[in-house]
Amino acid sequence: MSRTTDVVSKERNQGKNQLRVGRLVKAHGLKGALKLELYTDNPAGRFTPGAEFTLQVPEASPWHGKTVVVREYRVMNGNPVVFLNDVDDREGAESLVRAILWIDQDADEVEDDAWFDHQLVGLDVVRDDVVVGKVARVEHFPAQDLLIVKSGDQEIMVPFVQAIVPTVDVTAGRVVVTPPAGLFEELPDASETPDAGESSDSDASE
Repeated sequence: MSRTTDVVSKERNQGKNQLRVGRLVKAHGLKGALKLELYTDNPAGRFTPGAEFTLQVPEASPWHGKTVVVREYRVMNGNPVVFLNDVDDREGAESLVRAILWIDQDADEVEDDAWFDHQLVGLDVVRDDVVVGKVARVEHFPAQDLLIVKSGDQEIMVPFVQAIVPTVDVTAGRVVVTPPAGLFEELPDASETPDAGESSDSDASE
């Protein structure tokens, strides 16, 4: 799971901070249920009957600009499933697939391993104890979030996942990254690197 999608600062509703708590990934059954991808540590507390969510959907969606209200939340065969008011059949559920659910939240409310965008922007990005850039902004996508890191004249997209960003220390003003080779520097062209055969031939001729 993307690390920052639990809590983000998003001026989507009169400047209020909002929490991105889930994504509707698949219609389930014939009665309007939808399987959830969770971005919260407390799904039972978030998806209580009557909880209202702002929808993030394409402008062309009939749900654009609307909200949904939870009718029921269940765990079925190990999968979180939600039923929503006015979504009573599979066709209605399928019209909401891939929608992202946001809810208003207090600025001082936090969840484990989650941060507001404004807490991340401006942090030093450190690799092998060397500062390689600063977080310029955070981009949110359904699959994962990205840290956009300003490094010199470049902006580098860093997937905000545990494997690549193992440490976030807001107090110390830094995030630690362990990116794959080539993310922050150009890799040498393999064609410019002598292979072992050429080296041995050269040695032999000498």
